[in-house]
Amino acid sequence: GTTILTQTSIDKTIKKAISNARLGSKFRKEPASFRKLKPVQDSYLFRPIEDPFLMDDKYKIDFHEKIAQKLIVNEKIVYSNVYTEFYRQYKIFANTEGTFVDSLVYDTMPMMYVLASNGKESMCRTYPGHMNGRRGGFEEVRKVKMEENTDVIIEEAIKLLDAPRIEEERADIIIGSGHLALQLHESAGHATEADRIYGKEISYAGKTFIKPNMLGNFRYGSDLVNIYSDSTNKGGMGYHIVDDEGTPGATVDIVKNGILVDQQTSQENAALLGVQPSSNMLASYADDIPLIRMTNFCLAPGKGSLDDLIKSTENGYYIDFTKTWSIDDNRNNFQFTTEIGWKIENGELKHIVKEPTYFGITPEFWAACDGICGEEEWDFQGTFHCGKGEPGQAMHLSHGVAPARFKNIVCNVKA
Repeated sequence: GTTILTQTSIDKTIKKAISNARLGSKFRKEPASFRKLKPVQDSYLFRPIEDPFLMDDKYKIDFHEKIAQKLIVNEKIVYSNVYTEFYRQYKIFANTEGTFVDSLVYDTMPMMYVLASNGKESMCRTYPGHMNGRRGGFEEVRKVKMEENTDVIIEEAIKLLDAPRIEEERADIIIGSGHLALQLHESAGHATEADRIYGKEISYAGKTFIKPNMLGNFRYGSDLVNIYSDSTNKGGMGYHIVDDEGTPGATVDIVKNGILVDQQTSQENAALLGVQPSSNMLASYADDIPLIRMTNFCLAPGKGSLDDLIKSTENGYYIDFTKTWSIDDNRNNFQFTTEIGWKIENGELKHIVKEPTYFGITPEFWAACDGICGEEEWDFQGTFHCGKGEPGQAMHLSHGVAPARFKNIVCNVKA
């Protein structure tokens, strides 16, 4: 593709596409298979309530400056920042099969951060967290109420300095939506991108433990775990009318009642697997090559509120807000650390704990899920920065999740 719609640029792009196809054909073992798709003519023009690109710059700066001033009121806060990323993209997709679709989207990602120190160690708190990208304009900044939460994260960051860590070798953990979105992203989202099965994406921990013969019989999680890809939900940043192969947006079950049933696919990989293409072939920009990418990748809700889930937990921890993580190149063996957690005793939240850390093997971890909150707790979390490919591309996408509980999870590795 190209972002320059002159005849010279279009001719150059066509020649480049033909050259790439000829070069790629030298490495193919079998012909590529593409289904004939029904042409689509449609338009999706999202209009935010408050367009950040039309707002006065001074107002936006003053809005954030007011929050910034509230983040430096305590002598133990040694660093703080507040910012919002705004994104707007107008896109035209047309192909020789008769599809013509144009789309306009706005995405917004607000964030504030504080770092507390007592001279011996430092602890951070963020809000709304690293997975808070969302479809919309400046109205989304107002919704998260950053100014009202400045005192909360300052107080928590300072308390974390003297808080204990999890001591148990294993514990039941309830993971809040902000962090569970990343857990889903890393251990299920990337793992079920079909190009990884065939060794076509090795960068960024780019393989997967999944093999083609696992579809339909491999237990990925407990019976409660239902995971799906949905590019038809306009509430998430992964919505589209067609992907960058012209495949119409679709809802596709990936894990059904704990069993792996499908993958996120392109037309080519769908043909190899014998499944329908899932509308997941996307490029970040017109001059990027499309890759299999997550859209709205979701964990289906269960039943009950977060309070219900906590009350039904005799002994464990509630943790949220991602701090750091690591996962192997097969998307199988991982470690996650969140900023903060709360001890649960007899169904009640007690004292906070610092840097709660847990370890797991992907299918064993999801098999340990014994509770997922209901629709009233379910919402989209999102990121602007899902990296993949060489040269690298960053994708905007969403994860629909609700807090969930996992039993007997490793929280400390004994030497």
